[in-house]
Amino acid sequence: MNISGKKAVVFGGTSGIGLATATLLAEAGAKVVAIGRNPPKSGQLPEGVSAEQCDVRDGAAMQALLDSLAPYDILVSAATGGDRAIGAFLDMNMDGFKASFDKLWGYANVVRHGARHVTDGGSITLVSGAPARNCKPGQIALSSVGAAVEAMVRALAVELAPRIRINVVSPGTIDTPMVAAKGAERAALYDKMTANNLIPRAGSADEVAQGLLFVIGNDFVTGTTVDVDGGWLLS
Repeated sequence: MNISGKKAVVFGGTSGIGLATATLLAEAGAKVVAIGRNPPKSGQLPEGVSAEQCDVRDGAAMQALLDSLAPYDILVSAATGGDRAIGAFLDMNMDGFKASFDKLWGYANVVRHGARHVTDGGSITLVSGAPARNCKPGQIALSSVGAAVEAMVRALAVELAPRIRINVVSPGTIDTPMVAAKGAERAALYDKMTANNLIPRAGSADEVAQGLLFVIGNDFVTGTTVDVDGGWLLS
């Protein structure tokens, strides 16, 4: 796909990986609509990117928004959906575990309400995470949700073909605003989290966004998970 001149809709596009993706798409010549839960973040958006507000968990609101934006060539969701439970499964609050799947429900809403408006030859891309296939202690909720996202995309690739391609990008530890720690505390946290990786540092949102641009632009890739994880899966 030649991204120049295309229209892209990016959920979670007002911060982190979503914002980096929206920025790269705009730099490649796309007209981009970035969607987030927090409208004030729209002030951070670069030239060529407009903003809309929507919570991916609100199916009715999402359907109305996607209908109003149609048609579009590129559909992306990097929206987390809500809080994510951390810790041992047997000690975990089940409401917290269930809430972690808001990411999956949000993705399901994006695809179900958005795919019908994606143009022929268009692309859908979702974001999972390295715990989906290499779960470390305390990450069972992250692993379960990520694995479900990747399985859903493999099944959807068959259902949507040949009209639309759909793929997943799976990040490892990424330096984004989701981590609240600052300064030396933040640096120490990332050093600890990535010490055993083949590339022992946190990745950047831009590095993950480059993975998204690859699957969006390559017309011979569908149903695939692309890892941008610094060697997480091998650590």
